[in-house]
Amino acid sequence: MPWRPMTPEDLPRVQALADAIHVNHPEDAEVLAERLRLYPQGCLMLVEDGHATGYALTHPWRSGEPPPLNRLLREIPSAPTTYYIHDVALLPEARGKGHALAAADRMTAHARREGFREVSLVAVNGSQAFWEKAGFRVLTVPGLEAKLSSYGPDAVLMVRDLSRS
Repeated sequence: MPWRPMTPEDLPRVQALADAIHVNHPEDAEVLAERLRLYPQGCLMLVEDGHATGYALTHPWRSGEPPPLNRLLREIPSAPTTYYIHDVALLPEARGKGHALAAADRMTAHARREGFREVSLVAVNGSQAFWEKAGFRVLTVPGLEAKLSSYGPDAVLMVRDLSRS
């Protein structure tokens, strides 16, 4: 498997990948490092032929309340109600090879093992169709429009119900 656990030594490369992939949604190094520190078992690196070509950041969170972009969490909630996919980011040369689906499957399996009943994310940059193929559906939460707009004009909150699949 090209996905492996992320380590603190990976963080400079994660930042470089994030800067290259998410030009319109930059995140500070402290935010990326905090995700790894708070929930290392939810952070992955995609390595192909010895080169990092992607990463994934996930963590337990509160259902219907996606964290704001580029903000520190401070802590994982004491009673999380969703397993949140913060980011699955791939360089163009890594796309179309099944890596994102493999990451989604791996994260979903982890969420099940940890006892979560759902996985959630905010789909951006035209990724809604991909996530729908991975079993996610759009969830409309009244009052969430302003927060979602900070993710971009096409951002939608999506959820995968693990009790059904």
